[in-house]
Order: sequence, then C-alpha cells, then structure tokens
Amino acid sequence: MAYRIVPVTGRAALKWIAETHRHLPKLQGALFAVGVERDGELVGVATAGNPARVWQGTGRVIISRCAVKPGLPKVGEHAAPACSMLYAAICRAATELGYREAWTYTLPGEDGRSIRAAGFTEQGTTGGGEHSRPSRPRAPAVNAAPKGRWKKDLRK
Repeated sequence: MAYRIVPVTGRAALKWIAETHRHLPKLQGALFAVGVERDGELVGVATAGNPARVWQGTGRVIISRCAVKPGLPKVGEHAAPACSMLYAAICRAATELGYREAWTYTLPGEDGRSIRAAGFTEQGTTGGGEHSRPSRPRAPAVNAAPKGRWKKDLRK
C-alpha cells in the first residue's frame, strides 16, 4: 500500500469533501488543495482556506478540511497515515506561498493525533458559539461546540 501526495483542484477537493467528510461536508471554497493516493486511487484530500477576516493578510492560513476514505489505517498502524500526510503537504505548499502560520481545529471527540504528527501544537480550546450578530445575521452553526485549536509555525 503505497501512499503519495498528488495535486487536486479546489473544485475536485470540494466535491470529495461533499461526498466523504463525516460532519462538515459543505465548504464554500478553497485557496488550494492537495490529495493523497493509495495504489493509484484518490483516498483523501485537504484544503486550505482564508482565515477569519480579522486574520486576513497576516500570513496565516486555515486548513479548513481534511477528509479521507473511511477505513484507512490510522497513525500508529503499519501503513502511512493519510491525514498526517495531507496536513504536512498543505503546510509545505503554504510555506512556499509565503504563509507564516497554519491553523486548524478539531471537535471535542477528536484527539488530534494526525495533526500532532504533522507538527502542529495544541493552542487550547475556542469558546464555541454562534457567528451570528445583530449587525450581521448568519445561519445557525452546524456545530457550535468549542473546538480544539492547533497551530504550526511555517518559518521553522
């Protein structure tokens, strides 16, 4: 079972995510994306997206989704971990594009093993909640629970 990173278009990545991401299949867009193949079959994708408006233009990029085919080996099993490979590949591409930091988030039930294996450090937990404000109403969040926040310095 040979894994390798491959290029994918943002459109192809968004389609893959819509079909396979287990809790957030809807994603508005992607700055860039990467894929991972196993024995010639695409088995996962990851996308980089714009951070919140307050962070835009600060050299930060958000890894907005990482979705892999169900049943792939996890970190610590004998085969290559697809999610860790995807996170690392997105970070290499972001570094080459001049980004300084990469950020991503996990749900409370996720241990972040793949993210940690890709060199991220845990930064605590978000406050959770809704994004809607009286001045800018939004649709209810799919999951308003607090999330784990992870960061990787891309200048090292």
